Amino acid sequence: MPIRCPRPASRTRAAAVVDARGARGFTLIEILVVVVILGILAAIVVPRVMERPGEARVTRARQDIQGIMTALNLYKLDNFAYPGNDQGLDALVARPSGQPDTPNWKGPYLDRAPKDPWGRPYQYAQPGQHGAVDVFSYGSDGRPGGEGEAADIGNWE
Repeated sequence: MPIRCPRPASRTRAAAVVDARGARGFTLIEILVVVVILGILAAIVVPRVMERPGEARVTRARQDIQGIMTALNLYKLDNFAYPGNDQGLDALVARPSGQPDTPNWKGPYLDRAPKDPWGRPYQYAQPGQHGAVDVFSYGSDGRPGGEGEAADIGNWE
C-alpha cells in the first residue's frame, strides 16, 4: 500500500497557480531583447567573415606552393635535377619519362597532382624567371597579373 504524504497546509490552490505561471517560460520582452542582441552580433560578425574566404584561398595557395617546393627539392636530391617543363609537376606523382632522366626516382613525392584553391593546376616553369624553378598560381581570375585575390601567387614571394 503506497504511503501518501499530506499536503502542507500553507500551500493553497492560488499559490500553485502562481508558481505554474512563474515557471512557464520567458516573457515577450526577454525574447525580444535576445533577438535584438543576436541581430546586432550578426550585423557585426557576418561582414567580417564574408571577407575572409578570399584571404583563406590565397593563404592556402601559398602553403600549397611551399609543399610543392619541398617535394621538388626532394626530387632534385634524388635525381640531381628538377623536372623539365615537359615533365612538369606530374613528375612528383608518377615516374616521368623523357629528359632529364630520373635514375633515382623514389616517389611519389606528392599524393596527387596539385590544384590551386580555384580548381586550376599550379603552373611550373624550369628554368624560372625568379629562380631555378617557378611554381605559381594565377590567382582567382586564372590570368597573369592582377591585384588582390586575382594577383599571381608564386614561390618567389
